[in-house]
Amino acid sequence: MSRSRWIPLAVFGLLALLLAAGVWLSRRPDREALPSPLVGKPAPEFALPVLHEPGRIVRAADLRGAPYLLNVWGSWCPACRDEHPVLTRFAETRRVRVVGYNWKDTREDALRWLEQFGNPYWLVLADEEGGSAIDFGIYGAPETFLVDARGRVRWKHVGPLTDAIVRDELTPLIDEIDPRP
Repeated sequence: MSRSRWIPLAVFGLLALLLAAGVWLSRRPDREALPSPLVGKPAPEFALPVLHEPGRIVRAADLRGAPYLLNVWGSWCPACRDEHPVLTRFAETRRVRVVGYNWKDTREDALRWLEQFGNPYWLVLADEEGGSAIDFGIYGAPETFLVDARGRVRWKHVGPLTDAIVRDELTPLIDEIDPRP
């Protein structure tokens, strides 16, 4: 048998091995999660109006001093509706301040959505144009950031929060950065 007859079989074997490696690596549940370059770094500076008081501007420095959860949402976002009961239950614990970041939404639609589903937020920032979101690396909603009292991003989650994520990922981090007696 000539060597040239084995080449197609070797190529097929190599492709099968690559396919198997891809399937093996894709079994990880976080395979679509993109690591945030912000984790461990100061949260980006911003100056955004408050949804309920458009004349009031809040800056990143105004939120320092205590940890907070920054939750990116929009009335147009179906996954935000799915996440809302989980976020509401978490906010009711008053473990940290929950700050809403209403992204690429009209004020009227956002207010109507909160009226319909409830407002779990300590404060809601409005970024109608999405300009400040670029600095956070936001590319969709919902996204959630945990920011410590010094203003450093400690955690980022892309997608809707679930009870399991709150219990297994978020709460242990909050306990670490803000232990309660």
